[in-house]
Amino acid sequence: MRLYDLDTGYGAVELEVLGEYMDALCADAEHAERESILTTAEDDDLDGWGSILAFYPVSDNLAAVRTALAALIRIDGGSFTERALNATISGVGLAATVKESTLPQTVEISFPGVKGTPDNFATIQARVELIIPCHLNIVYVFRVFTWADLEAKFKNWVELETVRTWEGLEGQ
Repeated sequence: MRLYDLDTGYGAVELEVLGEYMDALCADAEHAERESILTTAEDDDLDGWGSILAFYPVSDNLAAVRTALAALIRIDGGSFTERALNATISGVGLAATVKESTLPQTVEISFPGVKGTPDNFATIQARVELIIPCHLNIVYVFRVFTWADLEAKFKNWVELETVRTWEGLEGQ
């Protein structure tokens, strides 16, 4: 009857071995499930998603990469409206907005939250031009340090006059 003793006999050893195998199988299945869903995939496994698209987003932030890859996947033949372009432009990996210009067949692209030209702008520009339909002209609009920014940063002129460099003025 030791065969049926599940705590100490042969059956216990067999159950332990089978249990370890089933635990490993379950862990592999959970990993495969997590990595097959874009919103839960992680760093290295996102490369698989990026490899089926035209490029990999420029961001180092995991959430931003997931958002950018999802935007790239949404690009299709019907992505020509301003709303659709705004939904897909984050595929560059940086928050960007598309606005119809007053000029015909022209869109304005801006980068909210970024002062001046974004880092790696040449790469971002190339990617934007892959996303925006080729029949549209693109005008890039960059945010600069404004008077309101200056007033928010410094309480008075005395405090402002202590700053000696442009980088110090912008606070970067």
